Amino acid sequence: MKRYLGRKKVLRIYIDNSDMFEGKALWQYLVHQAKAEGLAGATVFKGVAGIGAHSQLHTFEIWTLSQTLPVVIEIIEEEEKLRTFLEHYDAAIEEGLITLHDAEVLRYKKRPS
Repeated sequence: MKRYLGRKKVLRIYIDNSDMFEGKALWQYLVHQAKAEGLAGATVFKGVAGIGAHSQLHTFEIWTLSQTLPVVIEIIEEEEKLRTFLEHYDAAIEEGLITLHDAEVLRYKKRPS
């Protein structure tokens, strides 16, 4: 697990839960691709509300059948691996925001098998 410690980057991809790619939810597709590429891991966060690229408010409303909510995919890894990942899968993201931030990984633990 030591290879995961130290200075890394955080890639954040902001999309909507309704975004699709090849018949699959975009967030699901990207997470599966991150696993296939051997990235350390990915986490998907579903937001309660957000303002998207068109300055439209997306929020949960109980009386609406289809909900468009913000989703953030977060991946922590070495910068080179994240940039390569993004080069391969950027075309799948038709609309959204992508950011890259500094991070320092202090601990990365898993339970013994």
